[in-house]
Amino acid sequence: MPDHSNFVTGAWLAERLGDAHIAIIDGSWYLPAMQRDPEAEYRAGHIPGAVRFDIDSVRDVTSPLPHMLPTPDAFARAVGALGIGDDTTVVIYDGAGLFSAPRVWWTFRIFGARKVFVLAGGMPQWKAEGRPLSQAIPTPKPRSFTARFNADAVTDSAGVAATIAAHAAQVVDARPADRFRGETPEPRPGVRSGHIPGSFNVPASAVVSGTGLKTPDDIRATFAAAGVDLARPVVTSCGSGVTAAILALALAESGVAIKALYDGSWADWGSRDALPVATG
Repeated sequence: MPDHSNFVTGAWLAERLGDAHIAIIDGSWYLPAMQRDPEAEYRAGHIPGAVRFDIDSVRDVTSPLPHMLPTPDAFARAVGALGIGDDTTVVIYDGAGLFSAPRVWWTFRIFGARKVFVLAGGMPQWKAEGRPLSQAIPTPKPRSFTARFNADAVTDSAGVAATIAAHAAQVVDARPADRFRGETPEPRPGVRSGHIPGSFNVPASAVVSGTGLKTPDDIRATFAAAGVDLARPVVTSCGSGVTAAILALALAESGVAIKALYDGSWADWGSRDALPVATG
């Protein structure tokens, strides 16, 4: 297995296509403005053997917020049905290169999966390297997955408010700078513009280069330039918990583990009128 990295290369995966111990997951998800249909793209052509993991389907169905984490039992059932067991090596990719795959990577990690990786470059690089595609929909044999939920690595609005009040961690928002400053309306109805008072802004795009991450040195420099002290705990946030996972992955590749990810993120905080909002 790869040493000290959360990524595998296309060459590594291509040599292992058909390996019963490896599950390949298409974790593509897109913002409405991107005007892409992940299910249609999957059916048109995916990495051979890949199954679909839809964050809008495997979610907390009781929450009004988008793609919040499901219960441990629901997650275990969903991934078990995809042929993923406790000893399975999971490789995740998305159609954009590096957008939603980190959210799926983080989700698997939160529920205790031990061997979870992101495909470097995602589908764009796989195609650019001339690697095979398939339209065949796999029918994996169901397996048993034991979900071990790490509740300490997930937080909510109350936890974030308490964290900021106690100066216990730095909240880092992955949204674009104009949304963070409150200069651009939020894409979700009923969500105010602005940011959590006292939070920092490191747009996810600032740690990405092409379809992959920047170097660890560049990532650390980007956080430092935003005023974030990586010697102190970090909580990542974004619009709805997707690009916050890009920051989590970038920091993991730089040798820094985040304290928690705010699952509801701004879709939660910005819709709660009782919570303060900062702009500028």
